Amino acid sequence: MSDAKHSRAWTRKIRVWFWVLCLTALSGLTGWVQAQTGAAATHGALEVTSGLGRKLYALPDDQGVIDARKALAADPKNVDRVLALSKAEANRRQYREAVATATQGLAFATNDSAQDRADLYLERGHRELGLREFAKARSDLEQATRLAPQMLDGYYHLGLSHYFVGEFDPAAAAFRKARELAKTDDSLIDCSNWLYVSLRRAGKEQQAAEVLTRITPDVKNTEPHLLFYLRLLHFYQGKLTEKEVLPPAPAGPDDLEGELAFDTVTYAVGNWRLYHGDRVGAMELFRKVVKGEAWNSWGFIGSERELVGARR
Repeated sequence: MSDAKHSRAWTRKIRVWFWVLCLTALSGLTGWVQAQTGAAATHGALEVTSGLGRKLYALPDDQGVIDARKALAADPKNVDRVLALSKAEANRRQYREAVATATQGLAFATNDSAQDRADLYLERGHRELGLREFAKARSDLEQATRLAPQMLDGYYHLGLSHYFVGEFDPAAAAFRKARELAKTDDSLIDCSNWLYVSLRRAGKEQQAAEVLTRITPDVKNTEPHLLFYLRLLHFYQGKLTEKEVLPPAPAGPDDLEGELAFDTVTYAVGNWRLYHGDRVGAMELFRKVVKGEAWNSWGFIGSERELVGARR
């Protein structure tokens, strides 16, 4: 083979290998982009950055959100449909979207019934709590209770708006009012838990003990998720030990009920350790809670607030 032919053959080989390398690189890049896109699709928009610096995301729309959005579009001034969409969004941890939806309802509901407006203020305040916007939540929840003075949920969430900023006396007052309005054992259980812990954090141990006197053996939950609150009340009464009351860790990111129980009870036991002088043990439990995904649960928010406070 002549030198010229030999040179041309090598040139062709080099070109072939060049394109092979290019296609391989391009294929790898495409796979990386697809992987990143897939990862991003597992969550929705950024909702809030926690006081610990963690970015907290919504979940993508599900059929409930899609259906509720269509229903509201068909009747955009229907308060029930506004509330349905806000709740559907909140179920997907879309809290900023839920606040915007409730705000949209309040904009047109100026002449609606006091109860309708109270429901909208309650809904917005509830979601503002999850966004750590406690002052805004308190304002909305105070408005809800002014419009509907017999609204148990209004006082309950108002209590949380005080509790999470360390205003334990006003929190106890709100939870006490909520408990006075309780008509079922489920409501009695729920309100008693938060009234008890608010009084303990306020240093009013005797008043807290009096709260527990209404939790007799006859008090039973009917809502399954309130069982862990009832067990906590039994723990406060000394009927269960820490080991008996603490639930197992959730099975995985899709174990929503498991995580809710874990966050709620683990935070409460951490709280118990706090007002019994075991600050190190309390922080250990709070750190376990904030590793999870249910950033909108009260146990997660409470744990986060304690850890942020410990840094100051």
